[in-house]
Amino acid sequence: MFQTLSLFVLLLIFAGAAAAIWVAGIQLSDTTDVLSMRLGLGEALGGLILLAIATNLPEIAITATAALANNLGIAIGNILGGIAIQTVVLAVLDAVGVRGRRPLTYQAASLALVLEGALVIAVVVVAIGASRLPASLIVARVAPGGLLIAVLWVVGIWLLGKARTGLPWHEQGDAPDSQPEPRGVAMVMKEKTASEQGRSTTRTALVFAAAALVTLAGGVALEQSGEAIAGHIGLSGVLFGATVLAAATSLPELSTGLASVRLGDYQLAVSDIFGGNAFLPVLFLLASLLSGKTVLPKAQSTDIYLTALGILLTLVYQAGLLFRPQRRAGMGIDSLAVLILYALGLAGLFAVARGS
Repeated sequence: MFQTLSLFVLLLIFAGAAAAIWVAGIQLSDTTDVLSMRLGLGEALGGLILLAIATNLPEIAITATAALANNLGIAIGNILGGIAIQTVVLAVLDAVGVRGRRPLTYQAASLALVLEGALVIAVVVVAIGASRLPASLIVARVAPGGLLIAVLWVVGIWLLGKARTGLPWHEQGDAPDSQPEPRGVAMVMKEKTASEQGRSTTRTALVFAAAALVTLAGGVALEQSGEAIAGHIGLSGVLFGATVLAAATSLPELSTGLASVRLGDYQLAVSDIFGGNAFLPVLFLLASLLSGKTVLPKAQSTDIYLTALGILLTLVYQAGLLFRPQRRAGMGIDSLAVLILYALGLAGLFAVARGS
C-alpha cells in the first residue's frame, strides 16, 4: 500500500509517526518510572529490563515488521545504526538539557555507568563475531549469535544491578562532587507527582499500555513509510534504516533523557542510553525467531562499519566518565568529540556504501 503513495504523502506519514512516537514516548517514560517504583522494581533487574524494552518499542516494532516481511536489511541497519545515533543523543542532552558550568559526564560520573558502557561494547562485539558465522547455523529458528547476545545481556544486567547496590569501591563507585541528588531521584519525583495528582496504579498501567500501542504502531508506520521513501529517493534501505529511521526511533530516548537531566538525575539519563544500546542487539534473536533465518550473517559492510562507530562513540563517553571534563562550551569536550566523530562517520558510511 505504501509503495503506491506519493513522496509527499509518505513524508507526512513518516513525520506523523515520528511525532506520535515522541508524544507516546514521554508518557511511556513517565509511566514506566511510576510503575517501577510502585511495583518495587526501581533500578533492580526487572526495572532495568522494563525500561530497556519500553524505550526500544519502536525498534522492536520495526524489527518484527521487517523480519516478517523478510526485509532483514532494514532491521539490521536500524539496530546497529541505532546504537551509534542513540549515543549521539547524549551530546544533545549535554547541549540543551544540562544546566550549569559542568558537562553531563562530570556530573554523572560513576563506575557503574562505565560498566554499562562496557556491556554495550560486549554485546556489539559478539554481534560482529556472529556476523561471520555461516548462515546455515540455526536450530529451531534460533541462531547461536542472537542467543548468546541475549544471554550475555541478561547476565550483564544482573551484574549491573549488583554493582549499583554493592560495588566495593569508595562511595559505591560514584565520583566526588558529582550530581547532588541520589541516582533514581527522577523516578521518585515522577511517582510523587503521580500520587499527588491521584493517578492510581491501574490508570498508570492503562496509560502505559496505550502509549506502548501507539509507539508500536508508530514504529510499524515508520518502517513501512521509510522503506517506500528510501525507494523514492534512491537511497538503499540499509542506509535509510541506519540513519533517518534510526534517528526517528531514538526519540523516546531523547524525551526520557531530557526529563531526567531537567530533574537533576544525570546518571539516569546516561544509563537509559547505555541500557537501550545494550538491549538493541538482543533484537537479533527476535528477528531470527520471526523470520526463521540467521540474521547477523546477512550484515553488510555498512552495518559492520556502523557497529565500529557505535563502539568508538561509547568509548569516548566512557573516557569522559573517567576523566570528567570540567568545562563546557555549549557542551562537554567529550560530547563535542562524539558529534565530530559521528559527522565524519556518516561521511565514511556513504563512502563505504558506494564502494561495496
